[in-house]
Amino acid sequence: MATNQATVQWLGKQQEFEYADSVAGYVMVGVRLIVGYWFLTSGWGKFAFVAGEPFNAAGYLQNAESPIAWLFEIVAGTPWLLEFTNVMIPLGEFLIGLGLVLGALVRLAAFFGGVLMTLFYLGNADWAHGYVNGDLMGLMLFVIVGVFAAGRILGVDAYLEQLEFVQRRPWLRYLFG
Repeated sequence: MATNQATVQWLGKQQEFEYADSVAGYVMVGVRLIVGYWFLTSGWGKFAFVAGEPFNAAGYLQNAESPIAWLFEIVAGTPWLLEFTNVMIPLGEFLIGLGLVLGALVRLAAFFGGVLMTLFYLGNADWAHGYVNGDLMGLMLFVIVGVFAAGRILGVDAYLEQLEFVQRRPWLRYLFG
């Protein structure tokens, strides 16, 4: 197993560490697929044709005891915003999961997954047993997938980055990974 040296700047100090490059790639693909499957199935299960009834976030939003309860009350009390939320939660979860499973637009999917997990973390602010919970762990998984560009390993992003359209617009690479 080959190892690589990496150097990071941490609080003004240079820190070197070794990592197993081949193992790291497999781990990243595994994390990407697991998180993608988690969100894909979560979104799929909220679609009306699967669940038997339309998704409705109103009860959750109205009863949230959290630091952002004021925001949730605004969303729940504004009909068009509540309807937008009721469509976007299942669709967003499904598309985020699909992007991660396929390895397509992974950084974009990880960003929006991180936004959702932040809202879930703050919305489920039951911190009686501490601040670390499943929502925070989900947020960290999205950060890891996005930072390490997990879609470039056995993902569609590796092929998308080779397209002439993307080669002419290097800033698009920030969406892939």
